[in-house]
Amino acid sequence: MKANNFIERSIVGTLAFLREAIFSQEIALQNGFLQSLDPRVKITGFLLLLLKTLIACDLHTLFFLYGICLLLVLISKVGPGFFLLRTWVFIPLFSLCIGLPALFGPGDPLWSGYFLGIKLVISSQGLFGALIFVMRVLTCVSFVVLLNITTRHFELLKVLRIFKVPQIFVMTLGMSYRYIFLFIEIIQNTYLGIKSRVGSVICYRPGQRLVAWNIVSLWNYSLLLNQEVYKAMLSRGYRGEDLAWSDFRARGRDLGWLAAVILILWII
Repeated sequence: MKANNFIERSIVGTLAFLREAIFSQEIALQNGFLQSLDPRVKITGFLLLLLKTLIACDLHTLFFLYGICLLLVLISKVGPGFFLLRTWVFIPLFSLCIGLPALFGPGDPLWSGYFLGIKLVISSQGLFGALIFVMRVLTCVSFVVLLNITTRHFELLKVLRIFKVPQIFVMTLGMSYRYIFLFIEIIQNTYLGIKSRVGSVICYRPGQRLVAWNIVSLWNYSLLLNQEVYKAMLSRGYRGEDLAWSDFRARGRDLGWLAAVILILWII
């Protein structure tokens, strides 16, 4: 039963990922500030902000940049709770664990105490370095997540081609993203089909045979699907370059966004 519960939790997790991805696309279709910008200009502005974040060595600058990110969240009609949950849960907390040893580096003593009989001394330089590291990671992650959820997926891929990213990389990325949803549906249907035929309890040996059979079946299905997709692409005019409709047009708001980003970076 524990194994079955684990499988069910995995299925629920994949469905949660699917719902989250759909919700992110809904955010990208809203009438917010960032959603209304030309993707080329918007990504250029975010790249400048990320570059400034990476080279910033002052806490005030990092806090200011993070404040700009939160302001963009509000004016782009992104739920603050949804955004903070995506940006604070894993990567920043992981970076906090990485930065903890820096607290005890050499420098002016700020606090001292004993832990398990070991004397620990936190230095002011170590605390400053750890805060710089955590805030830099948090701000970068926040900008990337905000860009991702306010821009439609195909627009991001199209801009990558405009920026001369290799075509094979962009196409592989786009195909992989689309196949994630297909495989989630296959996993869900396969599990529900097995459970509806054999019940909630599966013995070890029959379970092994079921898993092996499904692996082989999925492999054969992938090969067949690969051929069918390629033929469909050829019939629709594919000649080595992924074709996509694009109506990108830079307007006054886009130029104002880029000018504001440059002005902010020059001031700080």
